[in-house]
Amino acid sequence: MSDAVALRPVSEDDLAVLERLTNDPAGPGPLEWFGWGDPHLWRQRWMENGLLGSMGGTLLVVRGEATAGFVTWRRVPATPISYCWEIGIQLGPGHRGQGLGTAAQRMIVRYLFAHSLVNRIQAATDVANLAEQRALEKAGFTREGVLRGIGFRAGAWRDAVLYSVLRAEVDLSSEDDHVGGPR
Repeated sequence: MSDAVALRPVSEDDLAVLERLTNDPAGPGPLEWFGWGDPHLWRQRWMENGLLGSMGGTLLVVRGEATAGFVTWRRVPATPISYCWEIGIQLGPGHRGQGLGTAAQRMIVRYLFAHSLVNRIQAATDVANLAEQRALEKAGFTREGVLRGIGFRAGAWRDAVLYSVLRAEVDLSSEDDHVGGPR
């Protein structure tokens, strides 16, 4: 089995993995568990567009044959005539702390800059999620500041840290990162 990290589209057989990573308290971990949600949400979205559309999308993070998690992106209006992408990542418990998040975030950034006209990609994470903050910084993101009281989780309003990367800060000529599935 290859240790190479790759991103690939979600197939119907993958939907159970997405459901476990988001709708089971053990999947996302304490900093990303927001309570039970619609158990059919991933299937409904997949039936609409295969989780790939003009307003955002989802790709699996794979290492060899193993599904490690997923990355998402969504369109965020910046001005009346421009937008940026906001990305997110969720890795399964057995795949955290191995550099997969950094690699996957580098790949999704390069993919989005190569296939859309955006100038900015941003990500936010809970202020207590130090591992994700390190991963974003290693992936080339710059910390911009704290978003006070932005998210409700576990009975309280929480702060988040906002990060961004601009198109000019990313080398799109490198072929090191792979999107599309294992080589």
